[in-house]
Amino acid sequence: EPIQERFFRPHFLQAPGDLTVQEGKLCRMDCKASVSGLPTPDLSWQLNGRPIRPDSSHKMLVRENGVHSLIIEPVTARDAGIYTCVATNRAGENTFSLELIVAAKEVHKAPVFIEKLQNTGVTEGFPVRLECRISGEPAPQIFWKKENDSLTYNTDRVSMHQDNYGYICLLIQGATKEDAGWYTVSAKNEAGIVSCTARLDVYTQWQQPPQTTKPKKVRPSASRYAALCDQGLDIKAAFQPEANPVHLTMQPGLVESDDL
Repeated sequence: EPIQERFFRPHFLQAPGDLTVQEGKLCRMDCKASVSGLPTPDLSWQLNGRPIRPDSSHKMLVRENGVHSLIIEPVTARDAGIYTCVATNRAGENTFSLELIVAAKEVHKAPVFIEKLQNTGVTEGFPVRLECRISGEPAPQIFWKKENDSLTYNTDRVSMHQDNYGYICLLIQGATKEDAGWYTVSAKNEAGIVSCTARLDVYTQWQQPPQTTKPKKVRPSASRYAALCDQGLDIKAAFQPEANPVHLTMQPGLVESDDL
């Protein structure tokens, strides 16, 4: 007896979701349709309801495992829209749709310094900021170094900061003598790298005399030496005995003038 052939409408086993692809890149849409009987369905693609014809940038492939692919390379803004895949055989048809969003082509600009690091001085124990401003696309990665040592993580005392406007800052709380030295900040992205170096000096905190102390009055004296001693200056201690300059040695027979 003749065997009755049964037909079943296509059914998609695999279908992609919505896609976002950068302009100029490759886009690939894969799907797999299967039926329980014959014939094998025919697949076609549409963009916004219009059939897509193969050309230099649009290719349709079928692999042995039954996966159908629509490949677009390079993707342009005209390729954005709703894509529909239609599978058809004698029993009927089935479809699925997805949206392709084409993102603007990424612009690459090497990092540049808008404001460079400046040499800075700070009194020991006080906070200090080393600041600069950098631009670049995409946003560059920032690296800090002190002399030849990389600063890779924040501490309670030394921390690295940056914002969305390109401002970069190294903050030191309570500067010490060990913080003095050369600091380098580097910015790197896909388009290039740039660096800037500046020096941080940490000064000793000088002890200031109390404001309530009245200045001593200098009495007239017979010699400049006596006048300086009257002000509390230890002149003898200022010179080493073995290195006493010749021209400072008192010559016998010389008379000092009150006008010195």
